[in-house]
Amino acid sequence: RSRVQEGINMADAPRTVLISGCSSGIGLELAVQLARDPRQRYQAAGEALGQTLTVAQLDVCSDESVAQCLSCIQGGEVDVLVNNAGVGLVGPLEGLSLAAMQNVFDTNFFGAVRLVKAVLPGMKRRRQGHIVVVSSVMGLQGVVFNEVYAASKFAMEGFFESLAVQLLQFNILTSLSLGPKAQGSTPQVIVKVIGSARPPLRRQTNTRYTPLIALKAMDPSGSLYVQTSHRLLFRWPRLLNLGLRCLACSCFRTPVWP
Repeated sequence: RSRVQEGINMADAPRTVLISGCSSGIGLELAVQLARDPRQRYQAAGEALGQTLTVAQLDVCSDESVAQCLSCIQGGEVDVLVNNAGVGLVGPLEGLSLAAMQNVFDTNFFGAVRLVKAVLPGMKRRRQGHIVVVSSVMGLQGVVFNEVYAASKFAMEGFFESLAVQLLQFNILTSLSLGPKAQGSTPQVIVKVIGSARPPLRRQTNTRYTPLIALKAMDPSGSLYVQTSHRLLFRWPRLLNLGLRCLACSCFRTPVWP
């Protein structure tokens, strides 16, 4: 369900970076950026292939596939794990099958957990490492018709926030990168997180959605968000549509893609 790439040459000492879900999109761009010298990171990925960039097949839902992928890495050790593989599921709950819902959790949550379990022993033994999780703003705030996807991201937030506490004892860092993505900016933010000596636990990749997160903190009851979202969706759909169009409009300096 995903592909993995190994990027080197990103800090003073070469490090091996394992990125899941990078056959396209954020993962692919991130792999290219990490595999090249920062001053030349926008050159074609083909120039780095076989030198500082390696491609291997990976199904994050398979123990055997994960083991096979790790066997392709020279030395078998991973310094930085980027959990990027994921799938979405949109629609009214009664129209979704349990099999489709389970697939979302198998990929988004258990896929990430499976990779962490595979690389963690080596990181603990070396007493160093960095686990980066490409999460979503939906891991902190539910969004209508995205209930299952949001639930999988909520699970990731709780799991990795809990895990981060004990991993500090082994000098292993944990970072959660929250979307939704702003065109071109998300891989750059993740590169900075990986290159940081003391990265924050959470890093918002798109500041336009900061008010949405702040709303949850301001109103612990959740009533304001639920009532406002209900009015926008069912009473003022034209206003909601206009707002979504504005977010994706090219007139903004940083277009946002839901």
